[in-house]
Amino acid sequence: MDSGCPRLPDTVLFEIFLYLDHADVLSVGLVCQQWRAVARDEFLWKELFYRYYRVSRDVPRHPGAVSWYDEFQRLYDTIPCVEVQVLKEHNDQVLHLSFSHSGCLFASCSKDCTVKIWSNELDISLQHSSNMRPYNWSYTQFSQFNSDDSLLLVSGVFVGPHNSSSGEIAVISMENFTLLSRVRNKPYDVFGCWLNETNLISGNLHRIGRITSCSVLWLNNAFQGIESENVNVVKRLFKIQNLNASTIRTVMVADCSRYDSPDLLLDYEEQLAASSTCPVFDLGSDSEEEEAKPKWPPEPAVQELPDAEGVPAEHGLQQLFDDIMEGRVRPAMTETDLETKVAELFVRNRTKPPEPNLLPIDSNSKTKYLIFTTGCLTYSPHQIGIKRILPHQMTTAGPVLGEERRSDEFFDSLDHVIDIHGHIIGMGLSPDHRYLYVNSRAWPRDCVISDPMQPPPIAEEIDLHVFDLKTMKEVKRALRAHRAYTPNEECFFIFLDVSRDFVASGAEDRHGYIWDRHYNICLAKLQHDNVVNSVAFSPVEQELLLTASDDTTIKVWRSPRALRIRQARRPRSRKLLFSWLMNQKS
Repeated sequence: MDSGCPRLPDTVLFEIFLYLDHADVLSVGLVCQQWRAVARDEFLWKELFYRYYRVSRDVPRHPGAVSWYDEFQRLYDTIPCVEVQVLKEHNDQVLHLSFSHSGCLFASCSKDCTVKIWSNELDISLQHSSNMRPYNWSYTQFSQFNSDDSLLLVSGVFVGPHNSSSGEIAVISMENFTLLSRVRNKPYDVFGCWLNETNLISGNLHRIGRITSCSVLWLNNAFQGIESENVNVVKRLFKIQNLNASTIRTVMVADCSRYDSPDLLLDYEEQLAASSTCPVFDLGSDSEEEEAKPKWPPEPAVQELPDAEGVPAEHGLQQLFDDIMEGRVRPAMTETDLETKVAELFVRNRTKPPEPNLLPIDSNSKTKYLIFTTGCLTYSPHQIGIKRILPHQMTTAGPVLGEERRSDEFFDSLDHVIDIHGHIIGMGLSPDHRYLYVNSRAWPRDCVISDPMQPPPIAEEIDLHVFDLKTMKEVKRALRAHRAYTPNEECFFIFLDVSRDFVASGAEDRHGYIWDRHYNICLAKLQHDNVVNSVAFSPVEQELLLTASDDTTIKVWRSPRALRIRQARRPRSRKLLFSWLMNQKS
């Protein structure tokens, strides 16, 4: 094939044969002779695109695409699906990967109890390794760089007295890799996250009954060991009641400031409206009328509890006790049912009301959302809780226990709850924080949970849901392809990551997966020898993807286009250059 022809897979060339309708075409070379006409034929490329990628015809072209040919080229040439390097420095399961915001570094966590810092250059190399065993850690499980990449948050499992396990967060300086502070974190799968450059969020859990508890979320200063004793280094953010053995886990923070100018709108009607008034990728915001009218009411979980005929909570609690003592409760309540009922009645009159308007007022709002997994029926996480963090709450200044509370504001309510009806095993935000992607394994459609300690069976197929955090609605159909096999009673996590155009996830079927965010199609499967726990796109180069596995390796994947560019940049050896010059002379 001559150098002027784009390099296409054989299956694509076969499709071109069909559309050119040349019965006498017997070689690829003849197709290339007509390439100029083919490359300009938008109708041909549109038809070829829908057929080859099996995209529904009601899905419009990507809003950033100039032509169907360019879009076809993007999907076969820019997917990071070529394995270019295997990193083998860990000696146990690799659980998590995270890039710095600059893309120059990334961190990996492992069952070998180390966090390793890697340099992302032409070839990736190990820069530093911190062993956390001297601090009684069992393993490291999660990491996150702060916004200016000067600090690294590392979360792990801490082994306490009598071999009890809890969580702990460590903060490491990227200047000299010294450990700055350590913060207890319970349960350990809260993980922790940065709120801003110097403050991080951790959790604590207080048992109230056998299946009732209270989760407290704390704001911590990263420099606790070196701050003045006259300056607060911690402050309580929220205190939330947990029912039926559920707890708050997997906390993350979403910044609302870019909701009106996202990188990619996933709603096709919004795309059309934006493209009719704005240049490509300058997608603008919704109309003023839409902004002024919230699309959903703030409806916290605690307000969804039934209120028997408007009876005040304290009267309802007394009535329940009277009914039990006089035998009017039929059928007889189990100990678990009684604890849950009492907790529900108690929390009604001891909970601070939700914020009146969850949606940010304008695009310059400094409001942030705290997002986490939770539940109300069983201990396996099956709901997503959302709580707004106001500007005055984003510092440790002020009282350690937060703002003063009245006796009827013992607990904080959630501002919004999203019910997944399945076991949540992973979450990730789009780069603009507009969309939340959620890995879950579905429960049976009509299942009834009678015992919170026995969650329903879960599907092997993983559903990847997408939620618009501006409207709090699910958009698009769930993405599918990946699978998981861990039983429903065990805790496990499959990390996912989102770039501008793609979303990737690990799986327990020994593969990583990549989907296109706009077309909702699976584009690539990335092979490992065991469970793929985590994936991570470079934040500055979405054609670079990392995958981490139980096979103890980290694999580096690049797109065909990126690989060609990087190979062209590599210096040619003097021997090959001399040979080429001699051939030219001859």
